[in-house]
Amino acid sequence: MDEKPDWEFDRRDICMLKELAKEPQLSSRRLAERLAENHDIDVSHVTVSESVREMRERGVFRDAILVNEAYFNFSLLEFTFDPTHFAEHWHDAMTYIRDDERTLFYCLSNGTYQWKSIMLFTTREGESRWIHEFYKRHGEVVDGIRSSSLHNVIKFRTDPELFDHL
Repeated sequence: MDEKPDWEFDRRDICMLKELAKEPQLSSRRLAERLAENHDIDVSHVTVSESVREMRERGVFRDAILVNEAYFNFSLLEFTFDPTHFAEHWHDAMTYIRDDERTLFYCLSNGTYQWKSIMLFTTREGESRWIHEFYKRHGEVVDGIRSSSLHNVIKFRTDPELFDHL
């Protein structure tokens, strides 16, 4: 698991992230223009490019290509465990989910310890086949899988205002 990046945010960094959240494909030249127009920050596009590159390299933000949600069925899968074989088999099961091409987001949750993943399937039948195959390969560690269809995805983005809290 990646550690929190060691980064001291200044006003310019926050404004750059906000503008990129609004329009991720902005060129550094256009981003420098937006900083001047919208935030009264005068900076060269070269400096903007270097700052964005350094933030990306240091893990301040991640780039991801997110497919339009109309092409796939989004499913939330929640995995609970049989502790009998957990110590021996958890790692193989975890990497199977993490490395699967259908996995968009994967995390652990506390409370009742679970793994949760948001996965993309082209059909509900494909989702059922995936769950069946997962049980065949890793059933010794799994007590159950709860599958929830996530339909009518209403919001799928980061709001620029979120960066005001950094």
